[in-house]
Amino acid sequence: MRFTNEGDAITYLFRSMRRLGGGTRPPDEISRDTTPTRHLIQAEGLLNTPREYAVITGSKGKGSTTAILARLLQQLGHRVGMITSPHMIDWRERIRANGQMIPEADFVRILSDLSPSIDRIEEGLFGTQYFSPQGIFLAVALRWWDEIGIDAAVCEVGRGGRFDDISVVPNRLSLFTPIMLEHVQQLGPYIERIAWHKAGIIKPGSYAYSVPQAPAVLDVLQTEADAQGAEFAWIAQGDMGEYVETTPQGIRMRLGRYGDLTLSLFGRYQVENATLAVQGAGNMHARLSGISHASPEYVAAIRDGLASVVWPGRLHKLADHPQIVVDGATTVVAAEAMLASLRGAITTPLVVIVATPHDRDYPGVYRVFGKAADHLIVTENNVSPNVKFPPQDAALAEARQVKPDAQYAPDLSAALALAREKAGAEGTILIGAALPVVAEALQLWGLRYERI
Repeated sequence: MRFTNEGDAITYLFRSMRRLGGGTRPPDEISRDTTPTRHLIQAEGLLNTPREYAVITGSKGKGSTTAILARLLQQLGHRVGMITSPHMIDWRERIRANGQMIPEADFVRILSDLSPSIDRIEEGLFGTQYFSPQGIFLAVALRWWDEIGIDAAVCEVGRGGRFDDISVVPNRLSLFTPIMLEHVQQLGPYIERIAWHKAGIIKPGSYAYSVPQAPAVLDVLQTEADAQGAEFAWIAQGDMGEYVETTPQGIRMRLGRYGDLTLSLFGRYQVENATLAVQGAGNMHARLSGISHASPEYVAAIRDGLASVVWPGRLHKLADHPQIVVDGATTVVAAEAMLASLRGAITTPLVVIVATPHDRDYPGVYRVFGKAADHLIVTENNVSPNVKFPPQDAALAEARQVKPDAQYAPDLSAALALAREKAGAEGTILIGAALPVVAEALQLWGLRYERI
């Protein structure tokens, strides 16, 4: 066996990308190429097993929608694979089957088996070409799913869609969460261009569904669907689930034929993700064997699935006294949604720790949180090479535009120490941050998620 542990395997997996070094990357249509992944999949016969695939993209909520859809399909009786990105604690969280992340022994063994083919493909690369780690994760997942009999797979795009390696799977279902300005350097400065990248996951003769979007986004998605001969529908606002209340078990929501039900997640924005996932589950299940879509058993399975889904790090309460809540809120919309979801539950003083990447509207996020907070602290980390934060001076200058006494902390531990001093025992600390910082928070509390 070529690799003996996960650390060696991960080092190898990023070998090709490391050769490029750091620095600013060109737009995705120039810098990203799925050809190496396609060659590996073909050489190893990794798409020879019949399987239903869904691919999910968007600017927010795609990870939650992936987790919800996977749970619904599992509740409907299917063996379900799932790929998400990024991970929280362990790299292997990116690959799951029925909620269980791939065991280290299987991950190391499969990557060892695939490595000769990966080596041969890498030898033919030149210049700025590289073998995407996302593509290698996908290849490992496909081999593992073949071995354990997965019949449905739900795959989250890492960024964009058209040039993301996840797009190589033959998905008959594409799902679109809200699309907005993000990663403008890689995807483009206009919402229409970003939507064009996302629309690239739609396959010929397939199905695509979207939550309500800006008219310009819907036009782009419809144009792509028409070009691919795919059926596209967006869920009308009146057909979206409705928030009812928050309970200790999660959100109570109302959704069409499923009535009033519990969703075991706490962000009000999860109602939108759950509605899209329910739509997707019906589409995929129709092509798989199992209980009738029209039966009471189907309704019960959907209700049970929504009540039992687990997706850590999203409006996740970490502690009491002071109350500490973390969420992956890195856009203005997400920041507003985080505050709205906690309305009535926030105690004072309110201290907000913010870690927004430089390619998001970090001044806008600071404004939203700063207006609500008694104290604002900006922070960052260097865990992920793909997630960069604004320079300290720039971040602090923007934060002090809305909160003159805003402070900077070099990492989350230091930010929490400052926040605890300000919040006391009875206040609230909110952490609205990019996922690498959310993951750091979970690690500080010793949380792990072998199974979700």
